[in-house]
Amino acid sequence: MTNVKLLRIRIRILGEPVRLRLLLLALGTFAVGTDGMVMAGILPLIARDLNISISVAGQVVTVFALSYAVLAPVLATVTAHWPRRRALLTALAVFTLANCLTALAPSYGVLLATRVLAATGAALYTPTANAAATSLVEPERRGRAIAVVMGGLTVATALGVPLGTWIGRTDWRLTMWLVTGLGIAAFTGLALLLRELPHPASALTLRDRLAPLADRRVLGAALTTFLVFLAFQTSFIYYTVATHPATGGDQDRLTLLLLVSGIASVGGSSAGGRLVDRWGPRTVIVSSSAAYTVLAAASPWTLRTMPSALAASALTPLVGWAVAVALITRLASLDPPNAPVLVSLNSSALYLGVAAAGGTGSLAITLFGDRWFLLVGAGLMTVATAVATFTTRTPRAASGGEHEGPPRLKRADPVA
Repeated sequence: MTNVKLLRIRIRILGEPVRLRLLLLALGTFAVGTDGMVMAGILPLIARDLNISISVAGQVVTVFALSYAVLAPVLATVTAHWPRRRALLTALAVFTLANCLTALAPSYGVLLATRVLAATGAALYTPTANAAATSLVEPERRGRAIAVVMGGLTVATALGVPLGTWIGRTDWRLTMWLVTGLGIAAFTGLALLLRELPHPASALTLRDRLAPLADRRVLGAALTTFLVFLAFQTSFIYYTVATHPATGGDQDRLTLLLLVSGIASVGGSSAGGRLVDRWGPRTVIVSSSAAYTVLAAASPWTLRTMPSALAASALTPLVGWAVAVALITRLASLDPPNAPVLVSLNSSALYLGVAAAGGTGSLAITLFGDRWFLLVGAGLMTVATAVATFTTRTPRAASGGEHEGPPRLKRADPVA
């Protein structure tokens, strides 16, 4: 069953009155997700157009991810008392304008500035969209509502990235016009069809949002997420370089590999959830991280031909996204009433990992070349596996439980 069909089933369960609004919120997260991940497929075109190296072009991913990671908790605090409809529309307006400017960027410096602006809109939109989703349904259905909205990100992985890569196969600016169009569609739909939402309750301060990091288990979980996505993205940001021997520089072949990778990512997320329910997050984190390390270590050989690259593009994200799901589940289980705040910290750690990966991958290519730089990702995942193994060793880890939670927040906010 495709991920799109699963989204439709979830929405049907939630009821028809909210169906259109949730779809519109999901369209926004689809646009944000596509924008954040599609750069990996068009870096060579950006480098050629702006007369820079691929390693330098990769820093557009770093700038976007770092800006998102830093701005998300700050913007959540600054806009905490805004009406949610206004926050959503403001976020999409900024995001859409930024991508329009990206498509028109005449130089590398201007391009970097537009990516900071795009990250600002994205960092405000995604948490607010989750908040809006929870206000549209009864408390017992909040989880399913958030699953629908965040499903836009997984659909972006499976469809948005390969579609954007294919559209931009001759001109990367066409990809950015696609993202701009998605932003306009989401903005228009929400402006016309989303009525005013309940005003948010009293909000957490920035200090309150960061307070859980005082707990070593929360800090360890965030560190593991950082290392895991550092390992992932060190290879993925420069995926066009890594797969060049298999694709021969052909964008259609690259699009196929990205499509297989995206579908496998959705499958990994789904399978990861089931495995966590059966075996517990610690087992899935450690075992899947170890499996990813093996696959990453083999990638200098498996990405040399198209058949083996297709197999690697299916297996690696299948295992990798199972790790990602398990990391979120474990962190949320440490203090369920305040899970959204903990998950927001996980998101910041994730984007910090992506940001650092831009520089790490660039340095690895410079030091080890276009083939062997992939082993750096394997080495980083080895470190992540060791950290995960050490930091998840709690007295009740064997039974899947956790002992007392981290420092309690002043209140349980339904969204971060």
